[in-house]
Amino acid sequence: MQDKPGELARVCEALGNNGVNIRAIASERHHSRPRIRIVTDDEATTTSSLKRMGAPFELQEVLVVNLSDRPGELGKMARKLAKAMVNVNSIYIISKENGVTEMALTVDNMRKAKGALK
Repeated sequence: MQDKPGELARVCEALGNNGVNIRAIASERHHSRPRIRIVTDDEATTTSSLKRMGAPFELQEVLVVNLSDRPGELGKMARKLAKAMVNVNSIYIISKENGVTEMALTVDNMRKAKGALK
């Protein structure tokens, strides 16, 4: 992604025009370049849309977890992952509804993470 006005719009419009729903999004700078992290509802269409527009991207498997929306729950989950020696690479809140927070995580070991959170 280039560091100029309109790039975020270009990516989001490309996904929206192809019927892809963005469930979570975050942006940051990496080595002085903008980076967008997006969780969508359709991996195949997201991939083809980004390829068509020539946008560089990297796919990562996401672990979706539901936590009670109350103090300390995220800390408990993070401690379980730490005890299993799982490193959390990124974390996003997808939604908060009816006392439940839906979160998406990327981790360094998906198998261990799933086991730790059973």
